Amino acid sequence: MSLHDEGHTVAGWTGTAIATVGSGLLGWGVCAVSVPALVGGGAVGAASILVTWYLHLAGWGKPPGPRPRTQWALGARDTSARDGHLGCVGCRLAGRGRRTGSVLEPVTATGEAEPATARTGG
Repeated sequence: MSLHDEGHTVAGWTGTAIATVGSGLLGWGVCAVSVPALVGGGAVGAASILVTWYLHLAGWGKPPGPRPRTQWALGARDTSARDGHLGCVGCRLAGRGRRTGSVLEPVTATGEAEPATARTGG
């Protein structure tokens, strides 16, 4: 395994395998000048994205950044996937991402925070 822990997951390998088949089908479609093969290759490529995303959300992927060395095994399942990963675009698209940061308060022209009663009308 690499010391950088990149992509060593069930979701990563499965998505790569499906995308490789889709790329091969696209290549064959170009060589054979076959529109059905091109469409099929594109569909398989799109399916690879969806399958990888589903597996990531099911816990077979990994959060962004390095994991502890004890979780580097290919079959290691991520138990934090249900809540969403911090900074993960896939989790945010699924509505799972952890929200960070503070709520922005509107300010007046003088730079002071606007009172809450002014915003609620009460």
